[in-house]
Amino acid sequence: MLLRLPPLSLYIHVPWCIRKCPYCDFNSHALTDGNIPEEEYINSLLADFKEELGKIESRELISIFIGGGTPSLLSSKCYQRLLKELGKYVHFSCDIEITLEVNPGACEYDRFQGYCEAGINRFSLGVQSFQDEKLKALGRIHSAEEAIRAITSLNDIGFSNFNIDLMHGLPCQTKNDALYDLKTAIDLSPAHISWYQLTIEPNTVFYSTRPVLPVDDTLWSIQDAGQALLAGCNYQQYEISGYSQSGRQSRHNLNYWKFGDYIGIGAGAHGKWSCKDSGEICRNWKTRMPKDYLSPEKPFQTGQRSLGSEDKRLEFMMNALRLHQGVSPELYVERTGQPLATLYEAWSLSRKKGLMVSERRLAASAQGRLFLNDLLALFA
Repeated sequence: MLLRLPPLSLYIHVPWCIRKCPYCDFNSHALTDGNIPEEEYINSLLADFKEELGKIESRELISIFIGGGTPSLLSSKCYQRLLKELGKYVHFSCDIEITLEVNPGACEYDRFQGYCEAGINRFSLGVQSFQDEKLKALGRIHSAEEAIRAITSLNDIGFSNFNIDLMHGLPCQTKNDALYDLKTAIDLSPAHISWYQLTIEPNTVFYSTRPVLPVDDTLWSIQDAGQALLAGCNYQQYEISGYSQSGRQSRHNLNYWKFGDYIGIGAGAHGKWSCKDSGEICRNWKTRMPKDYLSPEKPFQTGQRSLGSEDKRLEFMMNALRLHQGVSPELYVERTGQPLATLYEAWSLSRKKGLMVSERRLAASAQGRLFLNDLLALFA
């Protein structure tokens, strides 16, 4: 049994993109004829959401995140209709955060205005680099100039609540290259910067044809210098790859890291929800192929599993230890329904190894953040 249900978010997946990037392992599908069945997809999203209504249990939505793929391929009218219809079935909190992922090459002044009028109040721009040769190596379809122009458009309309996605550890990247990207981003005054290292994932072009990546010493140098630069410019690191101005953290991501609940709708979307009375915590996932998701003959959901006690412990810690400040031990009990004693052995051992910091917070030490996989293995 849970004392109370966790906060509830909504993730919406839009699976289409212009061209799939060689590092991308997300559920994204390149457009073949240039046309997206917008109305049909919105209809499917709404039907999918209606099937999830029993998981809400009188809660309000604290955040909505629309990811992809490239969600900015859909028009503002589509999102206006979608958000309006969703609001008929679930209450939006008065300060709900509604984020739309944006391709910097596809959005400027008028399009941003339309999305804002539709109800979007936060944008996340997938810039990745401000250097054309790096963008080309990553298979991105926008230029550095287009990215700067898109962000300048946001500033011109007085919109400050946006995130810039940047990668480091790119093919043939030097420390100066990485710092140039960060300095350019900082000069554009985003509320939030997501700065993460390129990783080579299975089932990607980069996995089968590996690019030349920086050596480990260069990667450490990039990370140390970049973190110092961000801190010196008042971007606080609050999780592994998240840096924000004071009070501008991603509320949607924070709900993930604190083991909150979220409904997932759209092709390939995942969800997690809790049952107060039974204490059961489940995950589910939706069909990946857009044509199947759009078909009235096929179900939206293709899988579901209930978390066992060991799953709850490990998954809670996998999320919580991303946060620099960690979480209180009481949150573990509240969100998993399990006694704190189920953590004691691994928690004590991790402190002895110097991987966690104290008896009062579930938080990784600086050493623990560097060797996070080793730390998590203690809770498996």
